[in-house]
Amino acid sequence: MFRMLSCNFTTVGFYVSSMMVVIILYVFLYGRLYLSLNGLENSLGKYARARGDDPLKAALASQSLVQIGLLMALPMVMEIGLERGFRTALSDIIIMQLLQLCSVFFTFSLGTKTHYFGRTVLHGGAKYRATGRGFVVRHEKFAENYRLYSRSHFVKGLELMILLLVYGSYGSTSSDPNAYMLLSFSMWLLVVSWLFSPFLFNPSGFEWEKIVDDWDDWTKWISSRGGIGVPGDKSWESWWEEEQEHVQYTGLSGRFCEIVLSFRFFIYQLNCLPLANSK
Repeated sequence: MFRMLSCNFTTVGFYVSSMMVVIILYVFLYGRLYLSLNGLENSLGKYARARGDDPLKAALASQSLVQIGLLMALPMVMEIGLERGFRTALSDIIIMQLLQLCSVFFTFSLGTKTHYFGRTVLHGGAKYRATGRGFVVRHEKFAENYRLYSRSHFVKGLELMILLLVYGSYGSTSSDPNAYMLLSFSMWLLVVSWLFSPFLFNPSGFEWEKIVDDWDDWTKWISSRGGIGVPGDKSWESWWEEEQEHVQYTGLSGRFCEIVLSFRFFIYQLNCLPLANSK
């Protein structure tokens, strides 16, 4: 049990810890956003300054460094350190971070592990996910990247980006850009990684001819209607039905969890009402 709950790769504990990192990020960001939209964040800050409550000020000024994707590379550092020495591991990790964008890759893989592990925990239906071993030398079309990473990365990345922009406009750090960057740097790293990593690591992803071909393939796929026997890679409608299959066959507890998770959007809208009424 201890080994299974450890943070080594391919064990249950590694996937649990990965999912906890993303959950903590959502709780932290939504919590700060709710406090700022209701005006409670400024009130708590004034109360802490008036009372000289240093622990409360430290909690409100938390920078949430736990979300930094560098921690996802820790197992690799330990493996290289045990095999070739920790000095070599330190130099290798610096090279990977600066030249090979290791932190971007590990942050992106964090979203993959969290999405599919969380879906399996809620709804079941575990299955093999193809890794696409030929992606290193072969250009993947935009439609294929969208099908693979839309629900797991792009949608969540856009959601977090909107939350960060709203918090930057109405939060307690809106008047202090330096404080806002210190607070949200790790979260912006995650957003950029989830939105742009498939294109950054895609060979010939920024060549104009490839972009034109990808656009033609995308428009053809998005405009094709689905139906019986039409696979998801030929029609957007068929792909969408495949993505929602887990909701159709899940149990009552899985549907209840989906409703609870989606309830965060309703609470966000309620907190935006005071801003609309003030204008």
